[in-house]
Amino acid sequence: MTTTYVLDGGLIRTLDDFWRVVGEAVNGPGGYFGKNLDAFNDCLRGGYGTPEDGSFTVEWRDHLHSRRALGHAETARVLETRLLRCHPDNRARVARELAEARDGRGPTVFDWLVEIFEDQAPGALVLR
Repeated sequence: MTTTYVLDGGLIRTLDDFWRVVGEAVNGPGGYFGKNLDAFNDCLRGGYGTPEDGSFTVEWRDHLHSRRALGHAETARVLETRLLRCHPDNRARVARELAEARDGRGPTVFDWLVEIFEDQAPGALVLR
């Protein structure tokens, strides 16, 4: 039997909103499902609320709203924070990514999340 988790994309305006929405979809009100991309990556592999055997689907409703909200402006905001905290060896790369996001180029937060879904739970994400 496949478990289906539903994300209300209309509630997602920032990456922090995504963490809350996905956490509650998987683990109930106040549920936690990681608050960074690495934790999210790990959680999708199973055992942190999702079935260990990978028999789950995530239905991301109103994903177009989320795609717009998690676009280049939100990506720049996230990268600004990352630049302040990242290891010195990574600063040049993060600064380049930040400049691209500010120019409306490059992958967005939405793209990052979809890529993680595709890598860790192939076929589990359904965009509606």
